[in-house]
Amino acid sequence: MLSVALVERDRRLSLPEPLWLTGARMKDDAPYSVLPADFVTALFGQAKSVMLARNKTLFRAGDPCDGCYRVVEGLLKVTAASASRRERILAILGPGALVGELSMIDGAPRSASVTAIRDSQLRFVTGEAFETFAQATPEVYRHISVGLARHLRDNNNALVATSFLSVKGRAARALLGLAEAFGEDVGSGRILIHQKVSQSDLAAMAGIARENLSRILQEWMRNALIKRLASYYCVENKAALEREADP
Repeated sequence: MLSVALVERDRRLSLPEPLWLTGARMKDDAPYSVLPADFVTALFGQAKSVMLARNKTLFRAGDPCDGCYRVVEGLLKVTAASASRRERILAILGPGALVGELSMIDGAPRSASVTAIRDSQLRFVTGEAFETFAQATPEVYRHISVGLARHLRDNNNALVATSFLSVKGRAARALLGLAEAFGEDVGSGRILIHQKVSQSDLAAMAGIARENLSRILQEWMRNALIKRLASYYCVENKAALEREADP
């Protein structure tokens, strides 16, 4: 039985549900990007290449904005921290995703921290270079606005899930999101998630206490909903997880 204290702590989290997996749908041939290919070439084609090793931080919440990035390879997580310094994963960014575009629009400091989950390569353009491009090609703002609108819609949907989903439902939603982005059907409806995810990160994605997540995962393993294969999760019963994630 889940600890009442931990459940109440989960409910008191003020951070929104994660946006997850922006540009990280690895099964797609063409990674998701809010910018047309010609805009990407013009803006980032000659941009500075930035290599970011796994677990290294690109920038932190509160840092001043000096430009924006586009993910070329790799995977990054966008995180925020509560007053108690508990980390929450707001989004996972993959190839094609823009990083730091919000601060480019409003000039405010970074609203969240970004850290590499895998070794990653990005392209960086300065604020000045972006402004020069935008003055010549103002349509870029419309494309970025579409991306920000998608984030807002995702956030609205996630806030609904936060209000109505149980702790188990939020854990199921996190696993299903990873399966959608990184999963491979390995037969009989089983989906192997080709991304190593720690319990801490999975709990941070779901917005629940790690102790609660550990109990939930153990229960699901006993009931053959999931398996842990080496460092990877395998969804054994997707339909059951979908029922858990249905508010």
